[in-house]
Amino acid sequence: MLPGLRLLAVYTDLAQRGAHLLEGILKGQPPRQWAHYPPDDAMSASGFQWFYHSHDPLDRAGAAEHGHLHIFARRPLWARRLRSRDQRAFESLCGQVHANADTRHLLAIGLDAKGVPITLFTVNSWVTGDAMLNAPLTLDLLRTMSLDTGYTEVDAVMESLVQLCQPELHQLLQRRDRTLAAWHRADKLHDTELEVLSEIRIDLDAKLSGGG
Repeated sequence: MLPGLRLLAVYTDLAQRGAHLLEGILKGQPPRQWAHYPPDDAMSASGFQWFYHSHDPLDRAGAAEHGHLHIFARRPLWARRLRSRDQRAFESLCGQVHANADTRHLLAIGLDAKGVPITLFTVNSWVTGDAMLNAPLTLDLLRTMSLDTGYTEVDAVMESLVQLCQPELHQLLQRRDRTLAAWHRADKLHDTELEVLSEIRIDLDAKLSGGG
């Protein structure tokens, strides 16, 4: 099924049932700020994982999101490509030292209160406690991402969204790398003044109607 049609099918089904996208992980309770949902992350046998959480509104002034999803790839998906030319160039750009963590952060997706994606963004490495990958590898992993975490609707939305928003993701990662290149301090990845590296607002209605 085409990604746009798959997204429509998910949200149509949720609307018909009077259900929320995050119902399965929130268990009918309002999210507690900074808590991970699910607590130990949603794990996929394919090597990807994700969690949802929300911040205090004061943490991100002007943000309209309810919370966001963080997507990660585990070591088997990227370990053999850490010494690629693209990865070495990226590490030279950001001064990145290989992290011991078994995950690499790929993308964050901001959701509104209705559970609809409204932003795509990237964050600095200190935020997630692991590291980043070069843009081509990140795009390749997202493009081929397959999820089977048991949270069927959330998995479907994330898979469909990254397929539908490939041009936006390319632009997002270009902006990320420009931000890192321009940052004035040497220890870029641990500088807490540098948190969100790039962000793009998305109008899902426009995308699905062919106008975005």
